[in-house]
Amino acid sequence: MTITLSEAESRRIVARHGVNVSPFVTGSSTDDVVAAINADPEVTYPLVAKLCGRKIAHKTERGLVRLRINDEEALRSAGDDLLAATRPEDGEVELLVSSMVPGNRELIAGLTTDPQFGLVAMLGVGGILAEAVRDVSFRLAPLQPVDAAEMIDDLETKRLFGEFRGEPAVDRDALISTLIGLCRAGADLEGFVSADLNPLIVVDGRPVAVDALIEIESGDEPDGRSSR
Repeated sequence: MTITLSEAESRRIVARHGVNVSPFVTGSSTDDVVAAINADPEVTYPLVAKLCGRKIAHKTERGLVRLRINDEEALRSAGDDLLAATRPEDGEVELLVSSMVPGNRELIAGLTTDPQFGLVAMLGVGGILAEAVRDVSFRLAPLQPVDAAEMIDDLETKRLFGEFRGEPAVDRDALISTLIGLCRAGADLEGFVSADLNPLIVVDGRPVAVDALIEIESGDEPDGRSSR
């Protein structure tokens, strides 16, 4: 049986393999996350807060995301509201609070296990353009830098990777490293099924994952260790 790791678990796994994720903390209570933020200078306001758990796949649809939290009072209110929205079928949950990152360009990166070809990496345009444009490229993993560079060049909308609305061009090396890191995470995780970084927001030219989702076969370790 396939299970979905929580966003927090997924973020930690890809981050260990070189994917740049937005700074975040987790906690089982509002007091926990407030204390964690006060102790972590990397997590800065404004914040986004989410209810996080393995059985919570559609946070936005259920209203389990709070955006643009600008102070501790608003954070406490958001945290209490999210925890109060927990359902019995949600199982074990926690709060995930992350810095909001600014950027006008969004990308999607993914990795899936094909029964015939093995690991297949994907890069595409995300955000409001994703469904309208459907611009994606694929390569077999593991990726070499030249493979990841070709994935970028394959996109029809690659002009968006240049200077855009006063923002610098996308750092190609950073994006290549993100794709390679995602592939390494999948190869290292026993029972790996799929992974998504959606969206990857381009911040000062560098891609930052603000959400991550990994699926594995039930019973495998969710910590990135492998017995292969």
